[in-house]
Amino acid sequence: VALLLLLALCNAIKIHGEESNGLCDVNLTLRSRPHSVSILEFGAVGDGKTLNTIAFQNAIFYLKSFADKGGAQLYVPPGRWLTGSFNLTSHLTLFLEKGAVILGSQDPSHWDIVEPLPSYGPGTELPGKRYRSLVNGYMLRDVVITGDNGTIDGQGSVWWEWFTSHSLNYSCPHLVEFVSSESILVSNITFLNAPAYNMHPVYCSHVHIHHITVYAPPGSPYTVGIVPDSSDNVCIEDCSISMGYDAIALKSGWDEYGIAYGRPTANVHIRRVQLQSFSGSSLAFGSQMSGGISDVQVQQLHLYDSLTGIEFRTTKGRGGYIKEIAISDVDMLNIKTAFGANGHFGSHPDDKFDPDALPLVAKITIQNIIGTNISMAGNFTGIEESPFTSICLSNVSLSINSASSSPWQCSYVSGFSESVFPEPCSELNNPDASSSCFSLLKPNGRAAVL
Repeated sequence: VALLLLLALCNAIKIHGEESNGLCDVNLTLRSRPHSVSILEFGAVGDGKTLNTIAFQNAIFYLKSFADKGGAQLYVPPGRWLTGSFNLTSHLTLFLEKGAVILGSQDPSHWDIVEPLPSYGPGTELPGKRYRSLVNGYMLRDVVITGDNGTIDGQGSVWWEWFTSHSLNYSCPHLVEFVSSESILVSNITFLNAPAYNMHPVYCSHVHIHHITVYAPPGSPYTVGIVPDSSDNVCIEDCSISMGYDAIALKSGWDEYGIAYGRPTANVHIRRVQLQSFSGSSLAFGSQMSGGISDVQVQQLHLYDSLTGIEFRTTKGRGGYIKEIAISDVDMLNIKTAFGANGHFGSHPDDKFDPDALPLVAKITIQNIIGTNISMAGNFTGIEESPFTSICLSNVSLSINSASSSPWQCSYVSGFSESVFPEPCSELNNPDASSSCFSLLKPNGRAAVL
């Protein structure tokens, strides 16, 4: 009976909005799944030792036959289900029961090898191929990963050791990656110890991520929580993310490869999330942003114990843009640098990039911010040949924990501020910028992207 109740809940997920009139307020009704099987039916053993890759592959191959019959569900009961990488299929729900843990194998031979993403050219950490993510979707539609707070654990410690010792043969894998897919929902799941990214929707549309918990320990190198990458119509809400590097990072390709691919990250709504990053930023834009990032609405964040709170990253040779970003209603606690905008951040994939491909950073509004125990208010370092413009701050109050006489540092940046403490640098007090600044605000004063 309990199983039937869980299946009924899973098959009738609906998302109802509130007040902000953003993407997360769009009702999402998923189709019911008239067919369901348990991973046990395919010989899986949940002892944490038996490799279950073939069981997952066979189960999903079987469920693929129901795609034109309303779709199907793969039920994972309590247990520790060790596996290598496997692919999902369209019109599928992967449901993890409470106490169910999908464990990523620590043997790299159990992870498939695939080509690098086209918007990243030769690859990320290493030139050449990369390890496929643990759970994958390629050119899929209508896929759900959910459960009663089951867990996907990447067991990333060995990958972190290989990364830091330069022992990797290929670039690190992610936990869950969807490529060129649409209508994706991820909810009520815990992600642990990803080798690199936890959730990576790339070249995707209509992605809804909510009520997930994501964790990797402070020393884990370049682990990132959620990475919308050259994707549009993305909602992230009601999540708790604590990572070794960035908590949420928006990206869209790397230098000439991202420019050539030309797919931006756009129409993103983030709200009611708790974010912590040990060595990176709680919320990051870039630095790989060559396809562009725009139309992003962010609300109701709690950022804590992080190197940087909110950061915009780029460099000469990136091209692209970061623009029309509206961030409001944020509280920060124990942050070294509250706001950053860095025009000299990150490396290049190779020597083929165009140094004259200058990025645009403009029309960024940040308002209604309270910060406690902040070391530095803001560090805005633009590009001389392409200064950052229309950086707008309103109703910002930061309690600075140092005796520094310069809580703000600014160069090659311009914008407007009002009701900001401590007083920002003169470059952010240009009255002529006020009209463009607050064009991103709705009549009720809340931030919105027009």
